[in-house]
Amino acid sequence: MRIITITCPACGTVVAANELEDDRVMKCPGLGCQEVLRFEDLPEDEREYFLRNRERYQI
Repeated sequence: MRIITITCPACGTVVAANELEDDRVMKCPGLGCQEVLRFEDLPEDEREYFLRNRERYQI
C-alpha cells in the first residue's frame, strides 16, 4: 500500500488521497486557508492506483 497525499500549494497542509476521493473537491483543512483541493490535482498514476486499490484505503 502506498501513502498517497497532496500538499496544499497555499499553506503546505498535507491531505490524504482518501479524503479527497470521498468528495472530489474540498476546502483545504489548513487553519485559515481558503485553497480548494481536487482529487484531479493528484498525478494521474496516483489517482489510478488509488481507485484500483480503494478498499485498502478504507478507514
